[in-house]
Amino acid sequence: MNAVRRRAASTVAALALTAAATLAATGTAEAAVGPSVCGAGYNVVETVSIGSVGKLYLTWNASTGKNCAVTIRNTPGPAVWMEVWVTRLDTGAGDVDNGYYTQYAGPVYINGRGTCIAFGGTIGDVSVTRGPGHCG
Repeated sequence: MNAVRRRAASTVAALALTAAATLAATGTAEAAVGPSVCGAGYNVVETVSIGSVGKLYLTWNASTGKNCAVTIRNTPGPAVWMEVWVTRLDTGAGDVDNGYYTQYAGPVYINGRGTCIAFGGTIGDVSVTRGPGHCG
């Protein structure tokens, strides 16, 4: 299943260009995350630093009731171990993406309406966990 999630180089490049264009237009990384990586309608609800190497973003789409999480490196480079996960606290159901990536892991999605979630991310040997997180 991890192979299904693995993005082709052209897709990553296109998303990176979209994020860079949004970042240039808005001046904030948070504004770039939702529209370019998670999809339309997602707004950043929490940002967590992963040491000095990147950030973990949690977004929410109020119309669909879904949370989206993504781990993004501050500076793309050689592939390193990266992970992002999100879990419903009421059922334990969740989604995860991990592997050796050059820029980001994810996005991962969970229906978060009516429950709180936990989420986390890893870049290299630095990990963060948050939860209970956003409650939909």
